[in-house]
Amino acid sequence: MLETRLQAYASPTPGSGLEADSEAARASPSPQLPRGVWALMPFIVEKSRARMAFQALVRYEHNGHVYHGNLVRRSRSGYVIERLDGDIETGFIGTDVRDVATKLLCPLEKTPAIICLGLNYAQYAEQMNLPITTYPIVFTKPPDALSGPTDPIPVHPDAQGQLDYEGELCVVIGRDAKNVSASDAAEYVLGYTAGNDVTARNFQVPDASGGQYSYSKSFDGFAPIGPAIWSPAVVPDPRALRYRTLVNGAVRQETATSDMIWSVAQVVAHLSRGTTLRRGTVVMLGTPGGVGYSRGQFLRDGDVVAVEVDGLGRIENVVSFEGLGAK
Repeated sequence: MLETRLQAYASPTPGSGLEADSEAARASPSPQLPRGVWALMPFIVEKSRARMAFQALVRYEHNGHVYHGNLVRRSRSGYVIERLDGDIETGFIGTDVRDVATKLLCPLEKTPAIICLGLNYAQYAEQMNLPITTYPIVFTKPPDALSGPTDPIPVHPDAQGQLDYEGELCVVIGRDAKNVSASDAAEYVLGYTAGNDVTARNFQVPDASGGQYSYSKSFDGFAPIGPAIWSPAVVPDPRALRYRTLVNGAVRQETATSDMIWSVAQVVAHLSRGTTLRRGTVVMLGTPGGVGYSRGQFLRDGDVVAVEVDGLGRIENVVSFEGLGAK
């Protein structure tokens, strides 16, 4: 089974020959893929019969051009990538072209929408002393909030006082979806990736804005994702993952996705009820406990925020306070 191989290669045993890959992954610059996955890639990089022929979808620049690709492995000189023809609208077809890139871009060139869930982790709801609602709490970010796995997070002066992180697992929609049942939801999933729902808490607290969510999370660059979108063939059970958020190397959040209140299937069914989820929509599935607001520890200029999901890789973004006055 593919998932069994993934677990085995993610935690190499002594003498397996994978320790070197593991050490290289730990020493490599961000964005990072999980330890040992480089050794796994030859097993899973095959031409898919499905419309989306990839296992780990990335975007990258090569010789002045930007391409989509299927991540194959990492070499000393960079990321080895199988170039793909097509796009998210028409579908991808594998090619025989191999490129080497030193940087991975946002895996999506653009998105029609970023939809976020609030209080989707039981631990977080308990920590905040908030009741679990009948339906998921839903809010949105505009498309321009989308950014890449190593892009800086630009922060307007008015958002700098209580800037917060929210590490999240994200699901990307692969087909237009409307009135989809939970039992059919998997057919509409393009894949999974790591994300950070960056938030300016001063615009979210009830005394300031009635507790509305969207504006506080809608600044440009407040939704970094990546480094790759991993096919459901690689992530057959999104509730069997672990992930963590780190600030300057210190773990601030850590959880198992089994703590999610609503599953991916339930979320897709709920969000598509009477509403069309367009292909390429990013759904951020909620954050666990440990956010800066609950700790009284907000982000500062120059902080390095990382979100790493076991099996999906790591994004790492530097907070960059802007000096421009409000317009």
